[in-house]
Formats: sequence, structure tokens, C-alpha cells
Amino acid sequence: MRLLKVATCNLNQWAMEFECNMKNIKASISQAKAAGAVIRLGPELEVTGYGCEDHFLELDTVTHAWECLKELLLGDWTDGILCSIGMPVIRGAERYNCQVLCLNRRIIMIRPKLCLANDGNYRELRWFTAWKQRGELDEFHLPIHVSEALSQTSVPFGYGYIQFIDTAVAVEVCEELFSPVPPHAELALNGVEVFMNASGSHHQLRKLNIRLNAFMGATNARGGVYMYSNQQGCDGGRLYYDGCACIVVNGHVVAQGSQFSLKDVEVIISQVDLDAVASLRGSISSFQEQASCKVKVSSVYVPYKLTQSFNLKMTLSSPKKIMYHSPQEEIAFGPACWLWDYLRRSGASGFLLPLSGGADSSSVAAIVGCMCQLVVKEIANGDEQVKTDAKRIGNYADGQFPTDSKEFAKRIFYTVFMGSENSSKETKMRAKQLADEIGAWHLDVCIDGVVSAVLSLFQTVTGKRPRYKVDGGSNAENLGLQNIQARMRMVLAFMLASLLPWVHSKSGFYLVLGSSNVDEGLRGYLTKYDCSSADINPIGSISKQDLRLFLRWAATNLGYQSLADIEAAPPTAELEPIRSDYTQLDEVDMGMTYEELSVYGRMRKIFRCGPVSMFKNLCYKWGTKLSPAEVAEKVKYFFKYYSINRHKMTVLTPSYHAESYSPEDNRFDLRQFLYNSKWPYQFKKIDEIVDGLNGDSVAFPEEEEEATSSQEFGVVAANSGDPSAGL
Repeated sequence: MRLLKVATCNLNQWAMEFECNMKNIKASISQAKAAGAVIRLGPELEVTGYGCEDHFLELDTVTHAWECLKELLLGDWTDGILCSIGMPVIRGAERYNCQVLCLNRRIIMIRPKLCLANDGNYRELRWFTAWKQRGELDEFHLPIHVSEALSQTSVPFGYGYIQFIDTAVAVEVCEELFSPVPPHAELALNGVEVFMNASGSHHQLRKLNIRLNAFMGATNARGGVYMYSNQQGCDGGRLYYDGCACIVVNGHVVAQGSQFSLKDVEVIISQVDLDAVASLRGSISSFQEQASCKVKVSSVYVPYKLTQSFNLKMTLSSPKKIMYHSPQEEIAFGPACWLWDYLRRSGASGFLLPLSGGADSSSVAAIVGCMCQLVVKEIANGDEQVKTDAKRIGNYADGQFPTDSKEFAKRIFYTVFMGSENSSKETKMRAKQLADEIGAWHLDVCIDGVVSAVLSLFQTVTGKRPRYKVDGGSNAENLGLQNIQARMRMVLAFMLASLLPWVHSKSGFYLVLGSSNVDEGLRGYLTKYDCSSADINPIGSISKQDLRLFLRWAATNLGYQSLADIEAAPPTAELEPIRSDYTQLDEVDMGMTYEELSVYGRMRKIFRCGPVSMFKNLCYKWGTKLSPAEVAEKVKYFFKYYSINRHKMTVLTPSYHAESYSPEDNRFDLRQFLYNSKWPYQFKKIDEIVDGLNGDSVAFPEEEEEATSSQEFGVVAANSGDPSAGL
């Protein structure tokens, strides 16, 4: 038997915070060594943090990474343990995303990334070059200050593996695993038995199984030990890196770390028998045949032994059941951990949330409540870093710390119901009840006086006073009155967030939380610069349907029973007067259901459908209940309002990324924000297809043909009472 003990980890790194990152790296190495591991794998770009973005273009960033690595190598951190450290490296005129392999205070080799992630949230080609040389390893001359300190002038650089006395080890970096021809395939044929995948992978709902299936598939048919390391937490941006470090042996998961956690460092250990890898490979005829005519991959020989022989003191790790969270749990724990990292690293003293008593803001409140529960639980489990951060944020006296989530919430979470004459008693009551269940410090504010003052000013300036549509006003008046309310709430929220700490003799400020969901962003069903405008938004990339599922789950599992009533209530903005014969409803205002919006969003983004392709696909999907003409009308209606409101995405509050069809304009969904909202060419093509199918042409209602030129190009709404549609 060749027994090997390996360690991988989840690290909560922070982009450009080298001291924090080094502290975590050192802690992970110490824990790995204490457990007897001889290999330690860290996440991709762990020294700098993955999310440095354009900071990678600065020479300082690369220089500081080398300084940190030098510090590790001058100490005893790498004594007796192979460490794979992620950092940027400049070679000549090119900058590479690298794993630096170190052992016994020496750099063994530097492995640059072969396939760069360059879609969705990732822009690695903006900062790095992919290594394209698959031949011999090159010689890389170390920076002078590193060379002099280590008494080592150069190191092998490129694609290859390390051949030890008793086994072979190689690196596969993140995206390479998912490429059409992943490196592990030919590395396995060259005798590599241990694969180390350093990753910077973000959370996305229902994504984890794809990742784990890739790890298991990598070794199921060709054998091997596959180690995976990831960052975990918010490293300064919209993404939450969801950890789940794991170790797979011959297609079976033998160790799995947490997906969501407040811990800064989590180390996963496994004991494996490499003879099991050799045995499996020897039993696969096709593997033997392909290995006999393999393309040779370069290697670095290290006369060092990693394994132990048969030893009853070392217990072998056995396959375990994979832990998957439900989507409702993902919504609870992912954004909660993201909020905690943002709160403790921003210097803020807490959160302020405009709580309307509706589904979206109540979801945000429940997530903050979940965060408070996680903090108290982690402190009870002995996490000193969480305890230190919670004491500072909650302003606890010496010797005191959070032991009750409701008491902690009272210190760091403010909720405000900003009601008007259009608000119902039911939503006011629900907001208060939920705040009490969470433990938040709750305010009940009436904004009618502020709105009336603004309207009086408008009347003084113009001589006119607008009326709601139900009182005989025009669409323009109706929209203007709704937007005034919405924007006053935003102004009041930021004022309270900055001054309430002063009122209560506390230091710092509160972060304002937004609560618009991904479907409303896609449709533009929000007022520009209303309460959707905040510091951060934990649900901005989550669909309404998923949020409703979450509310039902949270009512039971988080103990906030009022969420069941909130979920059951029909969604409404409550910006228009309630009459016996009229109640404002979101889906009526939007002209489409949230379920339909989710379908449009996935078609538009995930399946890359323009208007014509979407129409054709939906004819199949909805053909049993809608005619082609009806499908055409729905598709054209969606694209009209999507394009009218696209400009709102340019100022969308930074949101936790959770959904693959997010319309977030900053980096994920890059499109223009000035459209011809009539889509004349595309809509004409749809009409031609409909005519060919049934002879019926589809057109918008007559009043929509009378839109002004500014309305045609999406500057303001066409004829609609939609409170979201205007500027």
C-alpha cells in the first residue's frame, strides 16, 4: 500500500488584503501539517484574492504576491509538505494566473493556467494570458529579491507535473476541468495519480452538482485522487465563492467541506491509498492501450517520498454521501454569509432595510435574521474571529458577546415601514410582526407629509397638481405620483441610515439594503432611484418564484411564522389609492406573470434568444395553450418593456449573484441601454412567421402606435400606469 494524507481548504480571502490572505494561508498550512498531511492545496489566486480585477494590471499587485510567497518560504511553512499557492506571475511581457508549487523552502515549479475563464462573471483574458506551450518546461528566473533570499535563481515554468519517488502530482486550475479536452486526461495517461484543482468558483443556485459531477467524472473512468480547493465568502464584489472543498478518489467523494460558512479557514483532510488508483487503471483495458501510445508531458523530478507503507495508525477515508443544499437553503445561507462578510469588512455598524411587508423586503429581512442566527451559532461553536467581529459591530462591552440572535439583531438591524395613504393595514402589521420575530429595531414612519410638501412645491412652480388615474388623472400623472412616493422612501432610508447611529449615541453608519428581485430588474418594474437603490441587495439576482419558495421554507426553518402570510398575499406596490373596485397588483401592472418573466429571462440570457428565436421556442413551449399570434403578442410585449427599461440596469444596486439569467449590467449581462423599443425588423419577422402559420397578423394596441419619439427609444414609458416604467 502507498498511503497518502492530503489536505485541501476553503479560504475566505479578500481582494488586495494581503495581510488577511496570508493569515488564512498560514493557518491552513498549519492545520494541514498538524493533521499529518504532506500535500496542501489552496484556492486560485489565494495570495492576492481572486477578485482583484484591474488591480492585476498593477505591478504592485504582482510584487506584493512575490513578497508574501518569499515570507512563506523563508519560514518553516513548507517544511515537509508540498504546498500549491495561487498567485499572479509576470514572465517577460506576459502576466499569468499561476499555481506555485513549493516544498521544503524551495519552489519546485510554476504552473500557469492553460484555459482562462472568460464568460459570465469572469474576465480573466482582460488581465492574464493563457499558457499555450505544451512542450518542454521553460526556465523562469525568479525576481532578484526572491532569488537572493532563497538562494534559488530559476525554476521550471509551464505545463507539466512533478514526479516524486513514489507518485506523480499535477495541477489543474479551475476552468481547465470544464474545457473540451481537460489536462487531467493526458496527465493520467502519463502516470499522474494526484490532481490538484485550485479554483475561484462562485455560488449560483442549483450549480453545485455540476461541479461535483465533473470532479467525480475526472477520476471515475481513469482513476486518481482529485483535490479541489475554493475561496469561500465575499472577497469584495458581487460574487459569493461557495467553498465546498472536496477530495475524490476513483470517482467517489471521500471528503467534502461546507458550501456556506462564516469561517475564514476550513481545512479538509483525507487519507488515501494510491495503490487503489493503480489497481483501477490496471483493470481498464482502454486506459492501458491509450497510455501505451500517450503524448509525453514534461515533468520535474523531485527525489522525495510522499507516501507511507501499510500503517494501521492511518485510517483510510471511505466514500461519503454528498451534501447538497435545497435551493431554499442556498437562498438563506449564501446571501447571509455574503452580508456578514460585507458588514464586517465595510466598517458599518449594521443594516437598515425599508420593510414594506411584501415578499421581497421580507425575504431580505429573513436573510439578515438568518445571518444573525449563523453568527450566534458560530460563536457557540468557538469561532474567535466571528466572536471578535460580532463584538465590535454590536458594540458589546468587554466580556460580553452575542448569545441570542434576536438580541444581536436588535443591535445591528433597523427596519422601517414607510407607509402612505395608499398602504394597507395588513402590510403595516406584517412588517411589524416580522421585525419583532427577527428582533430588529423597527420604525413606523408616515411619508404623506413629505409627499404632500413635494406636490405643493410642484403646484407652486407649475400651477397644477397631479391626480391618480382612479381619480381621473392621466397615465403621466399617475406615474409621477407613484414615483414621488418611491423616491422619497429612498431619500429617507439613506438619511436614517446615516443619522440613526448618532441618534442612539452609536458610532459608524448603517448599510441600506435593497430588495428588488431579478425578474423586476429584467422587466424594469422598479422606479429608478427608489428603494431598489441601496448600498447592496442580497436578492437582486433571485427570481420571485424562488423567493416565494424561500419564504415558505423560512417560516418553518428560521422560525419567522409571519412569512407564511406574507408569501400568501398577492404582490402589490401599494403606490396607488385602494378603492372598493380597484387594488393595485404587480402582475397586472407588468402585463405578465412572474412565472412568464422567469421564462423570458432564461430564454433571453441562458439560451441567447432574440425576439424571433424566443417566439419560435415559446410556440413549442406554450403551443398547447396559446396560438402563435398570442405567443407573438407576449414576446413583443416583453421585449418592448425590457428595452424601454434597460437603462435602469446601469444604476442597479450591487447585488448578490445567484441566478444565471441576471440582467446585471455591470459585468454579467453586457448590452446597450438605448434601444428602439419597437424592434421594427425583428417584430416584422415575427409577424411574417405568424402570417405564414395562420394568416393572422399581430400588432400592438392602437394607442401604442401614438408614442412620441422619446418613448419609442426607451427614454420614458409608452402608455402605461406602470410605476416602474418611467425614469
